[in-house]
Amino acid sequence: MEDVLDVYHRPYDPARPVICMDETCKQLVGETRLPLPPAPGQPERYDYEYRRNGMANIFLWVEPLTGAVGLRVTERRTRTDWAQFTRDLVEEQAPPTGPPVLVMDNLNTHDKASLYDAYPAPEAHRIVEKLEVHHTPKHGSWLNVAGLFMGIVIAQCLDRRIPDINTLRREVAAWVAQHNAHRAPVFWQFTTKDARIKLKRLYPTVLT
Repeated sequence: MEDVLDVYHRPYDPARPVICMDETCKQLVGETRLPLPPAPGQPERYDYEYRRNGMANIFLWVEPLTGAVGLRVTERRTRTDWAQFTRDLVEEQAPPTGPPVLVMDNLNTHDKASLYDAYPAPEAHRIVEKLEVHHTPKHGSWLNVAGLFMGIVIAQCLDRRIPDINTLRREVAAWVAQHNAHRAPVFWQFTTKDARIKLKRLYPTVLT
């Protein structure tokens, strides 16, 4: 926890940007009957029956100190999918002067070994060398700024029926474009000093 908190309080350095990553799944749901359009005094109405059209996975990254966000929708959630997302993130966001600082949780696919599963060893090693990784602790997803942004995306864009993956991709792309056009930095307030006071019960007791 303290490691991640220290990362969040580093001064902004464009040569080593701090980037947070998260992912979630979205059930694709189709209609069995066409919804009734809204009318004066009457909201749009949906039938309670629906059709399950499978699942999709959503990767998200955010650079807290600039507010920039990126999203990608994939058909699956595999080690290869994560590796491809991470490789593209490195290629697009890593400055030539230093590695990006990547904060993410401990999901079983969020591992440098996934890069070796997806790419030949020289390419995987090249990507690994461009990353400085910091994992949030177990049960510490609240420490991941990307997780907070994912909640915003769900509330503003995904909290409804979306029938197929192409529609999902269009919707999240529109959300990203609108967000990045009006983006603002995230000012993380919780510090290591705060943690040692407010979460004192979580620290081991040292007998002197």
